[in-house]
Amino acid sequence: MLFEYRRELTGGAVLTTLDVDSELLRGNALGDPSKRSQPVLLPPGDTSGLPIVAVLVGYTGFNHKVLNKGSMWGENVPERIARGMASGALPPAVFVWPAAETKLGGSQYVDSAGTGKYQSYVLDEVIPAVEQHFECGGDGKRVVVGKSSGGFGALSLAMRRPGYFSALGSHAGDMGFDMSHFRGFADALNCWAKYGGPEEFVKALPELENFGHMEHAGIEGIAMASCYSPNPSAPLGVDLPIDPSTGEIRHDVFDGWLQYDPLRMVEQPEFAQGLRDLKLLYLDAGETDEFALQWGLKRLQVKLTELDIPAHIEFCKGGHFTLDSRYEVSLPKLLSAI
Repeated sequence: MLFEYRRELTGGAVLTTLDVDSELLRGNALGDPSKRSQPVLLPPGDTSGLPIVAVLVGYTGFNHKVLNKGSMWGENVPERIARGMASGALPPAVFVWPAAETKLGGSQYVDSAGTGKYQSYVLDEVIPAVEQHFECGGDGKRVVVGKSSGGFGALSLAMRRPGYFSALGSHAGDMGFDMSHFRGFADALNCWAKYGGPEEFVKALPELENFGHMEHAGIEGIAMASCYSPNPSAPLGVDLPIDPSTGEIRHDVFDGWLQYDPLRMVEQPEFAQGLRDLKLLYLDAGETDEFALQWGLKRLQVKLTELDIPAHIEFCKGGHFTLDSRYEVSLPKLLSAI
């Protein structure tokens, strides 16, 4: 989505956008736009030499949604950050929310033939464009943080590009796929059956007036497959991990998904090194997360201890959808660490 935006927030911070025309996303398989407006939050005054923070949104998040207010009284994440900088609780930095959405709901910030080169787009186009335009960031001054799919993206990017970021925060990041994704498969199957199959559901999606929990599971299953198991010769260009007609688990396909799971990735030395090199690895999850991501984090905590990878880990009250305040906990720590 491409648009112009500018709003002054608490303490003189400015919430605006920076357009990036991506060469890497041109001709992507889903036909999504390559030119996008990236939400950017600027502290008051000169930004030269300041750190840059890439804030990765979760599945179904997108640039316009980042800028939007959810209610007349409640703060959105940019407003929380601006208030933190104004009070001195949060060191000044330039914040960017990379616009990495797709027509299926999200890219998971990975390079995939099914969606596009979104990992490379974030690391090699969006962040460098913001750094150049506002004279910020650079080696040793980059932080990545995100929630849900964005938390997964933060872990994935740091592990796949060691040394690019100096600090990482993940709030309820996707992990433990064998538990978290399976929770949605039954709803996805029901959704596809209701609409006459996955292909018919995708065709109907743009015109749906009622989009509920079942429909969300239906499109999420296809979106994750476009990231983790693309197949240009298959219907919809993906291999689904479950048979839509019988519900049978396609273990060969799901095993491919598991190669993206942080629980599997951290077992590979080259990916583990990406976390070991960080000045701070911050991880948290709600104690009653609706997608069981707290249990994935508990499993990762054991692996990090075994691998002697330092991490600050917290389990907080609440579930998956009440975590915006956690940025006020993680960001001061992450920015103070670099």
